[in-house]
Amino acid sequence: MRGQERSPCSESRRPGIVPRSSQVAVSEVGLASERPVLWSLAGSLVSRPSAAMFQSLKHVLGAAGMFPRRPLSWAARSQCRARLSTRGLEDFSARLAAGPTLRHFLRNASPAQETHQELEEPAPYLTSSILEEARRKVYLETYGCQMNVNDTEIAWAILQKSGYLRTHQLEEADVILLVTCSVREKAEQVIWNRLRHLTALKSKRLRSQAPLRIGILGCMAERLREEILHREKLVDIVAGPDAYRDLPRLLAVAESGQQAANVLLSLDETYADVLPVQTSPDATSAFVSIMRGCDNMCSYCIVPFTRGRERSRPMASILREVQMLSDQGVKEVTLLGQNVNSFRDTSEVQFRSAAAPGLSRGFSTIYKAKEGGLRFTHLLDQASRVDPEMRIRFTSPHPKDFPDEVLQLIQERRNICKQLHLPAQSGSSRILEAMRRGYTREAYLELVQHVRDSIPGVSLSSDFIAGFCGETEGDHQQTVSLLRQVRYNVGFLFAYSMRQKTRAYHRLQDDVPVEVKRRRLEELISVFRAEATRANGAMVGRSQLVLVEGPSKRSAVQLCGRNDGNIRVVFPDTEMEDGTGSGALVRAQPGDYVLVKITSASSQTLKGVLLRRTTLRESAVHR
Repeated sequence: MRGQERSPCSESRRPGIVPRSSQVAVSEVGLASERPVLWSLAGSLVSRPSAAMFQSLKHVLGAAGMFPRRPLSWAARSQCRARLSTRGLEDFSARLAAGPTLRHFLRNASPAQETHQELEEPAPYLTSSILEEARRKVYLETYGCQMNVNDTEIAWAILQKSGYLRTHQLEEADVILLVTCSVREKAEQVIWNRLRHLTALKSKRLRSQAPLRIGILGCMAERLREEILHREKLVDIVAGPDAYRDLPRLLAVAESGQQAANVLLSLDETYADVLPVQTSPDATSAFVSIMRGCDNMCSYCIVPFTRGRERSRPMASILREVQMLSDQGVKEVTLLGQNVNSFRDTSEVQFRSAAAPGLSRGFSTIYKAKEGGLRFTHLLDQASRVDPEMRIRFTSPHPKDFPDEVLQLIQERRNICKQLHLPAQSGSSRILEAMRRGYTREAYLELVQHVRDSIPGVSLSSDFIAGFCGETEGDHQQTVSLLRQVRYNVGFLFAYSMRQKTRAYHRLQDDVPVEVKRRRLEELISVFRAEATRANGAMVGRSQLVLVEGPSKRSAVQLCGRNDGNIRVVFPDTEMEDGTGSGALVRAQPGDYVLVKITSASSQTLKGVLLRRTTLRESAVHR
């Protein structure tokens, strides 16, 4: 990234309330200038302000830095005056004092505290009548990556604290919230299609029912906030990934019939004090967010613009959450982050001068080394000590941040899964340079070999993009050869989709035809499947430690789970030894560790027969 390029977090975006089209001239003071539109809020408190009242309101908003840069037009001001009630300056002042203050619009910029603290009590604008009147039901729908699953749990924890109820039936919902993905055009199109269905549902709502409110959360809200509010008039709230604490306020505003938006990116928000409420209470595994944002600025990637700069949770809060999940019986935790192995906790003063760990050999970054803080190796070590019978995974890492200390720890600690995600994106050094990945094909292959030497039997997964800007047939064939050479167990492959704001959007040409992208993607998928089948086939005849997840989706008489390498394993639901040596026979239950002898393999699934129930500690003996 060039020195003069602005960080996505440096923009002066603030939470705002967007009035319906005819209430205020939005083009003058609203989305066009990305300033908060507060006139409709003021209009709900008073009417027909005197000159003194108008100046008083102007003074209050101006002092907070929220007064519009351009004054309202005469016509718009007349509209405001026509809507205001006759209660007078005294009533207005009293109600304004009792309403939201500046602290409800601006976040405390100090680092998150280590001490555990409960969520705030309901804000003053959420009156008891609002919370108790109908016990509004919320329906949450999640799209995209594992981070969005965790974000859904965070959003629900905040709403639950504010008195909302959860429903899993769309027809019962009073509030529908979509947690969205914006990484590819196809992901966004899915949301647009879903919105058409939901807005039709909203328009058919019976008048005897409370109005249905629809909200867009997450990355798409951050990237397309204006288009969502204008194109989908029936969308009530828009909240970016760093604005979930503001959801109760936004919904309270929506109850008055206005649109509300908060897409402010934060330099320090990690939701460290919010304990996510698992969407599946009986699940055997859980996600734990350890950091947010990304500083890598790969030329194709929208994430730095939708999720902001990297910031890490205090390690103490992460370990508390892992311990809580262990106490609840969860058997597998996945540590999450957009760049998870770049974790750097600077909340501990004594570690702020620590030296930065070295990068993987042959790798570089666009930014200077970041000194100080507790690093990923230390977190991984401490998290794996919380419960020796709980598996630990992590995703999604960047290949540059794999020092030998991390690889050695994975090899030594039995409950850290022997599985690594090494996103390559391309097999061509020329394309990797255009992507600003910070490594060559040769450096990547050297890292793969080093990983396999350090962790024998490791399972590898990767990401690939077909048809990036300027990709030639020769470049494509180099990616094909990389797939064959590495032989990944798991792969995630997609055609390139140009994203606004990215460096590629501003500097490169999306010059590979759609049909060529499609053909190249199909070839990559075909090669991946063939090589993954060979890689997984090496496990046939061997026993695998499997964490049972539950019944197979395809057969009620079979169970499924995942092995250490995160590969799906399917096996018959039959009786087996209980693992105590008593000779008793039992059936496997979700959350059990079992040994399964593999009988066949495909590119995505292993099949086998049950041998016995076991533990992580004992599994090495019985394999």
